[in-house]
Amino acid sequence: MDLTSLIIFIIVGIIAGWIAGQIVRGGGFGLVGDLIVGVVGAIIAGWLLPAIGINLTGIIGSIIAAAIGAIILLVIVRLIKRA
Repeated sequence: MDLTSLIIFIIVGIIAGWIAGQIVRGGGFGLVGDLIVGVVGAIIAGWLLPAIGINLTGIIGSIIAAAIGAIILLVIVRLIKRA
């Protein structure tokens, strides 16, 4: 992964984290925390979605996939915090 790809990956993760923070109310960690969750969610989505046969392409597809990963992560963390 070159520097340009890494920067795009981080930007997509930040956007996805913000989207996930808006969707999963009460499960967020504030703006900075949600942005970090977005980057981690992008990693999760990059692994999970192709494994189940879902391949989203393009920048919008990447943002949607990363948002799905971030939402999954926020929901799991929210469930763990309740336990």
